[in-house]
Amino acid sequence: MPALAPDRIRPPAASRAAPRIAVVAFDRISPFHLSVPCLVFENRGGADLPRFDLRVCAAEPGPQRTEAGFSIQARHGLAGLRTADTIIVPSWRDADERPPEPLLRALRRAHQRGARIVGLCLGSYVLAEAGLLDERPATTHWYWSAHFAARYPRVRLQRDVLYVDDGEVVTSAGTAAALDCCLHLMRRDHGADVANRIARSLVVAPHRRGNQAQYIDQPLPASPGDERLDATLAWALAHLDQPHDLDSLAARALMSRRTFTRRFRQATGTTVGQWLSGQRLTRAQRLLETSRLPLEEIAAQAGFGSAATLRQRFAAALKTSPSVYRREFRAG
Repeated sequence: MPALAPDRIRPPAASRAAPRIAVVAFDRISPFHLSVPCLVFENRGGADLPRFDLRVCAAEPGPQRTEAGFSIQARHGLAGLRTADTIIVPSWRDADERPPEPLLRALRRAHQRGARIVGLCLGSYVLAEAGLLDERPATTHWYWSAHFAARYPRVRLQRDVLYVDDGEVVTSAGTAAALDCCLHLMRRDHGADVANRIARSLVVAPHRRGNQAQYIDQPLPASPGDERLDATLAWALAHLDQPHDLDSLAARALMSRRTFTRRFRQATGTTVGQWLSGQRLTRAQRLLETSRLPLEEIAAQAGFGSAATLRQRFAAALKTSPSVYRREFRAG
C-alpha cells in the first residue's frame, strides 16, 4: 500500500551508539510543531530505551522567533544536518513562501548521501520545494491539500492519510498526525515495545496506521446560552446505543426541526447525521482501545447495531477494520 512502506526505511547506522536526529528550526516556528519530534526522540535516561544524538538546527542565523512570542537559540546551524541519520522539518511558516536556498541545498545533499528526510505538516512543502517529493507519494495537512496539489503537481499527494512512509522520505499530516509519524519511525527503528512505552509517557495512542484517514472527532461543543441544545447533545452522547435522528433530537430539545437544524449547525459545524456517526465511531474506537468486548457488543454500545455495520463504517471513515485497529493499538 503506498501509504506504508516500512521495509524500505533505512535503519540508523549500527556502528553508532546514538542515532543522530536533526530537527530544523526556523524563524516564526510554532513551538508545538518543534516540540513534537523533540519529545519523541529525547533521551529519557532509561537503560532499556534507545539514546539519541538529538540536535535542533537553525535554518537561519540568530535567534529563531516563535509564534508564541518568545525566541529560541539553537546550538547548531545547518552544518548540523551534514551527519544526521534522520532530518525532520517539523513544519513551515508560510505555504506561499519559498524556504531559504541554503536549507533546500542542505536537504538535497543529505538525501543524496542517504539520510532519511521527514516533513511534518507544512514541512512537506519544504521537502517538495527541494524536489525530494517529485513522483513520490506524500501527504500534508488536509486544509492545505488543494493548495499543495496545485503548487506541486509532480507529487503524488495522498490527501486523507495520517502519514506516508516512502522509505528515505516520510511526510505527515498536521498536529497529532506528526506525533503518529514520529512514533511510527520509532516503532520501525526500535520496535513496538519501545514506541508503545514512549507513547504511554506522552499519553497518546501507541500506533495509528499511516493510511488511516485524517479523522477529526466532533466533540460536544461549548455553547453557553443554548442550554436546551447542550442538554440534548449531552443526553445523545450518553445514549448512543439508542436510535436518534434529527426529528427525535429536535423534539427532545423542544424546538422545531428548522430551528434545531440551524442551531445545531451553528454549534457543531456539521449535520446531525454526521455528528452522530462521528461520535459513534469515537465511542467504538475507545471501546476497542480499552476493553476486550466482542465486536457485536461494541457495535451495540456505540449504536451501530451490528458488527457488520461497524466494520463498514470503520472502513469508510478510517480505512482500516475494527480488528486491525484493536490489534495495532495493543501491539507490543
